[in-house]
Amino acid sequence: MTSEITSAKELQKMDPVFGQLSFDNHEQIVFCNDKDTGLKAIIGIHNSILGPALGGTRMWNYANEWEALNDVLRLSRGMTYKSAITGLNLGGGKAVIIGDAKTQKTPELMRKFGEFVHSLSGRYITAEDMGMETKDMDTVRDVTPYVTGISESRGGSGNPSPVTAFGVYMGMKAAAKYQFGSDKLDGKKILVQGIGHVGETLVDYLTKEGALVQISDINESRLSDVSAKYGATIFTGNDLYAADVDIYSPCALGATINDDTVYRINAKVIAGAANNQLANENVHGPILQERGIVYAPDFLINAGGIINVYAEIAHYDKAESMRRTENIYNTTLEIFDYADKNKLTPQKAAMAIAENRIEERKKENAK
Repeated sequence: MTSEITSAKELQKMDPVFGQLSFDNHEQIVFCNDKDTGLKAIIGIHNSILGPALGGTRMWNYANEWEALNDVLRLSRGMTYKSAITGLNLGGGKAVIIGDAKTQKTPELMRKFGEFVHSLSGRYITAEDMGMETKDMDTVRDVTPYVTGISESRGGSGNPSPVTAFGVYMGMKAAAKYQFGSDKLDGKKILVQGIGHVGETLVDYLTKEGALVQISDINESRLSDVSAKYGATIFTGNDLYAADVDIYSPCALGATINDDTVYRINAKVIAGAANNQLANENVHGPILQERGIVYAPDFLINAGGIINVYAEIAHYDKAESMRRTENIYNTTLEIFDYADKNKLTPQKAAMAIAENRIEERKKENAK
C-alpha cells in the first residue's frame, strides 16, 4: 500500500478560496467577468460589522489569477483593520481588476465594473487605488452611487493620495520619536521605495523638513523627474534593503519584508504607505522586533486616504480630514505604548485594538 502526500500548494489549488492562507473568514468574494469589455475582476468583502465594506480598486497586470485572488484577500482584510483602528464606521473590502491599466483600461470597462459594484447594493463601496485615477471613479459614479473619491467638481473628496502621504508622514514622525527620542526628521537618512502619487508627496514633506531622502522606483524616467523636482538622491546601490539609512519607507507593492529581506534591513524604523508590508505578520513582525527595528503598522499610518474618502459619507470637510489624519501621530504612539505594556509587536497590538472594537460592535448589534 502506498500513500500520497499532498503538498500545501496542491491543497490550496483544491480549495482555491477557503484554502488560501490569506482567507481570514471573509464574508463574500465576488468574481466579475464580462466578455465584451474584457473585465476580469475580484471583489473581496472581509468584514461589515462596523459598516459597509469600503476599499479601493486596484488594476494590476497580475502574473495569474491566483496572485490576484491572494492580493484582494490580503488587501480587503487590511481594510477591515484600517477602518477599525482609525475609528471609522466602515468594514473592510477591496477590489482588483486584472489587466494593464495603461493599455487595457477603458471607460466601458470601468462602467461595467461599476455595474458589478452596484449589484452588491452598498455592501461594498469602491474608491481609487493603484492603476486608478479620480476620473475613473467619476466613470464608476455614472452607474452607481457606491463609490467615493470622485472629483471635487462632482461633490467628492478628490484624489486621496496627498492625504494618505500626510498620514504616513505623521506615522513616520511618531515612529522616529519612539525610536530616536525626537520626531524631527531633518538630517535623517530616509529611503522611499516607490514614488507614485503617495510616494512623491511623501518625498515632498520629507525634503521640506530637511531629511536626506533617497528614492527608488522601477520607472527610471519618473525617478529622474522626482529627483530633480525635490532634490532627492536616486538610490544606486546593489541592495536596497541593506542601505545605510535611518528609515525605510516602502510605498510600492506589499510583502517587501519577507524571508529574503528581513535580516538584511539596516534601517531602525520602517514606516511606509504600501499595504501588507509584512509577508507574514506572525513571522516577520517578531523578527523586526527582536532586531530592534520599529515597524509602524501600515494599515494604521496609511489610513489618510480612507479618512479622506469617508468624508463623502460622513459629510465633513477637508480641514476635518486633515485633522483626523494628523491624529495618526498620536494613535501610532499609543499603539507602541500598548505593544510595550502587553509584550506584543506593534502589528499585533494594532490588530488587537481593532479586533476589540469590532467585537464590541458585534455585541451591540446582537442586543
